[in-house]
Amino acid sequence: MKSYVSARELDWPLLMIALVICAVGVLQIYSATRNTVWQDAWWKQIIYIGGGLLLMWLTVLLDYHKMMQHVFVTYALSVAALLGVLLVGRTVFGGRRWIALPGGFHLQVSEFVKLVIILLVARFLSELKTEDLEGRDMAKLAGLVAVPMALVMKQPDLGTALTYLPILIVGMFLAGMRRKYVLAIAVVVLLVLPVGWSVLKDYQRARLVSFLDPDRDPRGSGYQVIQSKIAVGAGWIWGKGVTKGSQTQLRFLPVPHTDFIFSAFAEEHGFVGVIVVLALYFVLIMQIVQNAQTAPDRGGMYVCMGVAALLLFHVLVNVGMVVGRMPTTGIPLPLMSAGGSSVLSNFMMLGLVNNVRLRRFVN
Repeated sequence: MKSYVSARELDWPLLMIALVICAVGVLQIYSATRNTVWQDAWWKQIIYIGGGLLLMWLTVLLDYHKMMQHVFVTYALSVAALLGVLLVGRTVFGGRRWIALPGGFHLQVSEFVKLVIILLVARFLSELKTEDLEGRDMAKLAGLVAVPMALVMKQPDLGTALTYLPILIVGMFLAGMRRKYVLAIAVVVLLVLPVGWSVLKDYQRARLVSFLDPDRDPRGSGYQVIQSKIAVGAGWIWGKGVTKGSQTQLRFLPVPHTDFIFSAFAEEHGFVGVIVVLALYFVLIMQIVQNAQTAPDRGGMYVCMGVAALLLFHVLVNVGMVVGRMPTTGIPLPLMSAGGSSVLSNFMMLGLVNNVRLRRFVN
């Protein structure tokens, strides 16, 4: 058995699909931000992709077993970092979510906490001695995940906080969560929903219900959903072409290079383009699942499935959001939406998947 990591043994199909999605994203960011204050976003995105590839390789080099071994230290540092964001973070659009860096760049700590949650869930569940997940173990793990979730919601960033849940839920299902616990959780959620609703801010409540009837407030909470649906429908079969989408180019569509990039893409590339991109995401996620199936141990399987669950959640919520079938929660489209922290964390997650894959061949 080899004791080193060879680039030839990386999951190249996975990486190529990811880079194709990134390329589509860069093209759409260029089109959506042309002649705007964000017109340099496309080349910044290229820098982020390059940095992501470097971080992916560094993530591959460090054995994921060692990462899991020290994950509680990393978890404590992550919680401290989230507290630091609340104290000294930069406020943008009413949310204190970023740490300012030299050169005009900003770091969103909550994006990188996703990797910590993946490793935390993987270690916790892989160390269980029973085939069925017990209630006390579920409570412990849920409590650990709830702490960073609560801190991220405090920023406030409900969308990112919710992305931690699919990692936890999929992990617990794979660990053998029994039906009685599923029913118990469903009952608790139903009882807690009114309390959760009461603690949300007014704008968060408006976002969560605006997709049900956006015409009730077409110039307020429903504006984004209405303009997004118009953009998607305007694309028809083949789309209007790059830089030719009226909703995008005339600035009716809000933030067309970040949360609503899929709306802009649908308008300019049509139904055919949408099907191609969704097919790319499907193959990407299935490739990650395949790596989970061939993982050398349970920990590696949980890591890969955590990544797959997170990416699937992002895609489903973002695409559902832009077509008015999901609430507007500010969840970016992986590898396509503009944003350095999101791109970097996504590539690091792909690095985790490759890390698991390569450890099949490494002592």
